[in-house]
Amino acid sequence: MKKNITKISLFILIGLIIFGCNTTKRVPDGKSLLTKNNIIVDGKKNNVEDVFNQLYQKQNTSILGYRLRLNIYNLAKQKTDSIYRAKFAKNPKKYKRKVKWLSKKQVKRLGESFWYSGVHNFLRKTGEAPVILDTVSTKKSLRRLKYYYYTRGYFDVTGSYKIDSIGPKKVKLRYDIVKGNPYIIDSINSNISSKPLDSIYQLRKRNSFIKPGKRVEYSNFDAEKARITEDFRNNGAFRFQQNYVTYVIDSIKSKHLANVDLNIENESIRVEDSLYSVPFELYKISKVNIYTDHSPANQNLPIKDSTVYKDFTLYSVNKLKYRPKAITDGIFVTKGNYFSDNKTTLTSKYLSNLKVFNYPLIQYIEDKNQKNGLIANIYLSPRKKYTFGFSTDFIHSNIQDFGISGNTFLSIRNVFNGAETFEIGARGSIGASKDFANPNNNFFNISEIGTDAKLNFPRLFLPFKTDKIIPKTMIPYTTISVGYSKQTNIGLDKQNFTSSLVYNWTPRKGTSFRFDLFNVQFVKNINPGNYFNVYRSSYKALNQFATTYGADPSYFDTNGNLIINEGVNSFLSDVNNGVIVPSGNDTKAINSIVEQRGRLTEDNLIVASSIAFSKTSQKDLSDNSFYAIKAKVESAGNLMSLIAGASNQTETNSKTSFGVAFSQYIKTEFEYIKHWDLTRKKVLAVKAFGGIAIPYGNSNSVPFSRSYFAGGTNDIRAWQSYGLGPGKTGSINDFNEANMKLLFSTEFRFNIFQKLNGALFVDSGNIWNISDIATNPDAIFSGLESLENIAVGSGFGFRYDFNFFIVRIDLGFKTYNPANPEGEKWLKEMRFDKSVLNIGINYPF
Repeated sequence: MKKNITKISLFILIGLIIFGCNTTKRVPDGKSLLTKNNIIVDGKKNNVEDVFNQLYQKQNTSILGYRLRLNIYNLAKQKTDSIYRAKFAKNPKKYKRKVKWLSKKQVKRLGESFWYSGVHNFLRKTGEAPVILDTVSTKKSLRRLKYYYYTRGYFDVTGSYKIDSIGPKKVKLRYDIVKGNPYIIDSINSNISSKPLDSIYQLRKRNSFIKPGKRVEYSNFDAEKARITEDFRNNGAFRFQQNYVTYVIDSIKSKHLANVDLNIENESIRVEDSLYSVPFELYKISKVNIYTDHSPANQNLPIKDSTVYKDFTLYSVNKLKYRPKAITDGIFVTKGNYFSDNKTTLTSKYLSNLKVFNYPLIQYIEDKNQKNGLIANIYLSPRKKYTFGFSTDFIHSNIQDFGISGNTFLSIRNVFNGAETFEIGARGSIGASKDFANPNNNFFNISEIGTDAKLNFPRLFLPFKTDKIIPKTMIPYTTISVGYSKQTNIGLDKQNFTSSLVYNWTPRKGTSFRFDLFNVQFVKNINPGNYFNVYRSSYKALNQFATTYGADPSYFDTNGNLIINEGVNSFLSDVNNGVIVPSGNDTKAINSIVEQRGRLTEDNLIVASSIAFSKTSQKDLSDNSFYAIKAKVESAGNLMSLIAGASNQTETNSKTSFGVAFSQYIKTEFEYIKHWDLTRKKVLAVKAFGGIAIPYGNSNSVPFSRSYFAGGTNDIRAWQSYGLGPGKTGSINDFNEANMKLLFSTEFRFNIFQKLNGALFVDSGNIWNISDIATNPDAIFSGLESLENIAVGSGFGFRYDFNFFIVRIDLGFKTYNPANPEGEKWLKEMRFDKSVLNIGINYPF
């Protein structure tokens, strides 16, 4: 009974807070709060953001109908300084007591403190002042609405507005817009005075944004202006500007048709007080000068070295430090070709991508010795040859409770005088984890050290030419890297060696390819006997099984726990030999633990090749309506299989190299992301991911580092990392992984106030084993019927935008848990004590 009373009281209190706020508290007498704007277009309500943004006055923002920011603003006291002074005016004795205890200056400052003034200033800034109806703004809004449709071809548009009172000091506005019939383009006539420009226009006018039969929309006319200007300036019209393009629209009102005249006059040139009109002419590049060590601070330093390479002249204040070809390969402004803005931009992008120069300066001057000739001067400001840096981070993950990592690096530019860059660095970390064996009870019981080196070439590093397949315009580059790391007192004390040769290129904006000719990873476990000291969940499960099935007492220590490793191995041997016969489900669980130990304690040699493709339609960071596609195919072990002979086989008939059985598999994955801008800072985002890795030939399983896991901050957020699956097994291992994964996520994002945003999300998916060593049927994908084991998590979150990055907090709830018994899978864990808190940086997708 007491619990029910408490709940009822809580609901009443929340109701009073929400509904008891007086939204008109700060509305002056004789004024009205604007509570709503309704825009009716041709008898139908219109909620399009572009239309709504035409209004000068918008109602206060709300979250699900509740005006949170307005009510926060109303909580603040107005004119806190006057209230503070009045407090002492009514009670002079109190002021004297205060002055004796403090001082006059301190008493004055007290009135400016957070308690008296600061808290109210904060509420006013965080909140939102009431929007008071202003009929002047209303009339301006109506004019803007009419103009909005006028520019879209509705020249006969009419409109009116109506103010409705809906309560004391509250009104709503209704705008009624009647568009009328749109005007359609009937004909287009071009009048271009300059013959060269007319030729270019006629050649490409099929790409025009304005065509007969289309509605007269001013935005299309602006787009056509930009298209014409871009087309002209990419084909030699160096002096052409967009303002030379004008239109005359002659409408025939009776038929709602419009005739369009496109006019491009000759160039206007002012000489002293006279203005001349001359036809535009096309310019060609007559000379290209490259200043390789330009200094903006000392622009008049004398040139001491120069060389001519093909049609380029390279200058240097000091001795020339670059092979000419390394620079000229990235310059698309070439002698004899027409001036082009696109080639100028591409040249800047390529030279910047070298990471040897700062952003280049490209200037054009008219060549006095050649008619319609341009001299291109390219100024390159070198970056420092050597750059040294370091950074530190604090770590928290599913492995470490707390950790500190640091890395240092040295960058060397223009290593071989071909604009190459070389980077070498060292990294290290120490951490603490209560889950790992720690006999000395040290706080920091985890450590890792490593070193990496990377060499970048601004071209495809191959023994043959690739310009016809991958031209320079795709900005290709090659990266060769090697790395080594050693982990101590963590897991199995691993040593990890990596090496790769990678090619990258960008066919067009938003599209990129990456080809790993080879990617080598060698993992050696130094201390596999430490397995059950580290993976405690597996050890506890075996310990419980051994106790339940009455294992030999000699297998246990004085505390009744299996001795590591003698007791554990003896118990597993008894199970394997039939001395101990567990039940069916327990046998599956024991076998799963044995399989996991075998996979995590084996050494791995992976020699893989892969190709990855990515494409996005996102224009910039503010674009909230776009799609992104990523695809990758990876193959490992085929080359090693050809090299390795039958003589170097293990007892399991696996071929080896350097004494280690190499991995052989094929892996493919696909990801699709789509965002919809729902207007007014609301975005709907979806993500679909599918991946599968099939072992074959020399392998019966995929290496742990190439397998999939589920759960975590950027995955299915209702489960922790490695905490879901495979299938409906209930994640019986410490790190649950498999070789197939499906993931589907949907997130609705909305603004709460200022830089604080909220989100509602649903994540679904799982991992499974397929065509590998796994034997537990609950973990194996056996067809469409296995899709019933797709887990579902839902929840909500908050995001705070710091401009450069976003801090994200998500709370996930297990909505459908396939590991639970029948009848308890849906909604049985939708409780805060079963939720998972995720903290991340930036959006999950």
